[in-house]
Amino acid sequence: MVEYWDLYDERRNPLKRTHQRGVPLEEGTYHVVVAVWTVNSEGKLLLTLRSPEKDLYPCLWENTSGSVISGEGSRAAALRELAEETGINAADEQIEFVGTAVKAASFVDIFLVTLRPGQDVVRLQEEETIDWRWVTLSELDSMFEEGLLAFPLSYQFPHFRSIIEARWRM
Repeated sequence: MVEYWDLYDERRNPLKRTHQRGVPLEEGTYHVVVAVWTVNSEGKLLLTLRSPEKDLYPCLWENTSGSVISGEGSRAAALRELAEETGINAADEQIEFVGTAVKAASFVDIFLVTLRPGQDVVRLQEEETIDWRWVTLSELDSMFEEGLLAFPLSYQFPHFRSIIEARWRM
């Protein structure tokens, strides 16, 4: 299925046109991506292991992420990506926007999702991921230092670590 993204300028003003995924972006245009940090009732963060079949970052650990589809808001995209990639259906009151990072030609809207007890059952999306695990912040630190994290996650991690730590007092 062909996927389209809404395009923005460098100030995130809508350009009122779309872009087809897989086609190189025109210089000076941006699209929106979401990154979701999911924490369970024990204060552990969810990571998934990318499939060895993936073109980018195979066999590296990541948080949930994906592009915002044309006409979709980033909050809705974050909840959709979480459900698609992990099978976790979080409610709107469980998700919190924590900030935006700019990476290459993307605005990366970062969200934190807090799960209720028993809501942390993971069902992986075939062809995307091959494993999952719940990690403490110190375990995530070690994985970061060992180079086990996919670049998008490792790019976000240092900047948003303090936010994650403050939210869940890890």
